[in-house]
Amino acid sequence: MDWLSYKSGTDIRFTAVDTESGSANITADAIGAIARSFAAWLAKTFGRDRLSVAVGHDCRISADRITRAVIDALVECGCLVYDCGLCSTPSMFGMTRYEETRADGSVMVTASHHPFDKNGLKFFTPEGGLEGADIEAILRGAEKDERLQPPAVGTVERSDYMALYTASLLRLVRDRTGAEKPLEGLKIAVDAGNGAGGFFAARVLEPLGADIGSSQFLEPDGYFPNHIPNPENRTAMRSISERVTACGADLGIIFDTDVDRAAVVSSDGKEINRNRLIALLAAIVLEETPGATIVTDSVTSDGLKEFIERKGGVHRRFRRGYRNVIDEAIRLERAGVDAPLAIETSGHAALKENAFLDDGAYVVIKILIALCRLRREGKTLLSLIEGLREPVEEAEVRIGYRVKDWRRAGEAALERLEQEARARTDWRVADDSCEGVRVSTPEGFFLVRMSVHDPAIPINFEADVPGGVRAMQRELSRLLTKNETLDCSGLEEAIRG
Repeated sequence: MDWLSYKSGTDIRFTAVDTESGSANITADAIGAIARSFAAWLAKTFGRDRLSVAVGHDCRISADRITRAVIDALVECGCLVYDCGLCSTPSMFGMTRYEETRADGSVMVTASHHPFDKNGLKFFTPEGGLEGADIEAILRGAEKDERLQPPAVGTVERSDYMALYTASLLRLVRDRTGAEKPLEGLKIAVDAGNGAGGFFAARVLEPLGADIGSSQFLEPDGYFPNHIPNPENRTAMRSISERVTACGADLGIIFDTDVDRAAVVSSDGKEINRNRLIALLAAIVLEETPGATIVTDSVTSDGLKEFIERKGGVHRRFRRGYRNVIDEAIRLERAGVDAPLAIETSGHAALKENAFLDDGAYVVIKILIALCRLRREGKTLLSLIEGLREPVEEAEVRIGYRVKDWRRAGEAALERLEQEARARTDWRVADDSCEGVRVSTPEGFFLVRMSVHDPAIPINFEADVPGGVRAMQRELSRLLTKNETLDCSGLEEAIRG
């Protein structure tokens, strides 16, 4: 068994259900070995072998089976296990911090927005989510069957631990707005995509006074029958936008499966995700922390950079990957730079005031608090992002490799592309992308970078003029197709339309 094949950045991911296209690639024994290794890792980290660990899951059809394997293994290791049942990923971090629990660690059974047959494990300590090196250590420990040898088996405590999480959100809104029901008079539509986020409507919005009758897909269903719970997915965003306009809602909210990401929709159905969401949160944060640095991933638009700078902020582009962005903000903070917001275009957003946890519900709460203030001033959410220059066209294309040693081929291809781009007088290579090659052209810009995990080269295009994306694709194809190590069929197909 290749244990490290389960590593996916800072998570563990696997196929959990047999389908026509493939079979499950993990067993209950392997899940147990990983959980036992996590307990051993915690024991080394904290210097003790009597541990408390919280375990929760999203609504995937494999969740109960995998969660049982995790809990059984932790009990075998002598742990006190808080069985949280159906919950959100951010609430599992909270279990390490709530006075009532103070768990030494937590395990969330989730595969985020991935299809129903996938699942995975995310790990937390009171310091936050584990790093990639920690995940590798845990998997290597599982391979060696590292485990604690306790004097007695552990115990399991079951309760409505989500109540601790929702209470913290309610307290935050009421403290910041000074009102018991600050959302009274607002019609808010929540779309949970049949994921774990349905709680937000009845357990957060309604107690704050909102009318939640226009919400949809709140009931958990691990097959996700209506649409993928993903704020980046076009079908999902169209679904909540149409719901908002059809019901005359004042605001729409959409979560991903495990609620670590979110996006919103304005009353006219306009999607506020990706660059718009970053701009909205940046505007809110920069009012609170003038001159702060906003950390984003590398694919954000030129218009967003201009917007942040006009608001008096500093824009720091960094590498793709939500942990990369969060870690860069933390690094800046330690260096004495105000960096209160780290956000990836995918919607992973982490605020310093919330321990740099990527928490979709907290992001929405932040927006709702701003909305309450704007209502009093006779303004709307969209007023906060007025002047954001947006691209006329945008696209993402992925190209592959024709060789096995794809990392070396990709690095060589990017080096050659940068040299050719710098030789052109009509192109300008950016000095702040932190990964790949980002080039401004007369039509807009493109970013060519290597995927972190996959044998692919994603290319993002944004154009300020009609037809600009196609023009950039043609020029880039002319350069890249000369490289025999690359499979540019995806780019050529995009050009053909």
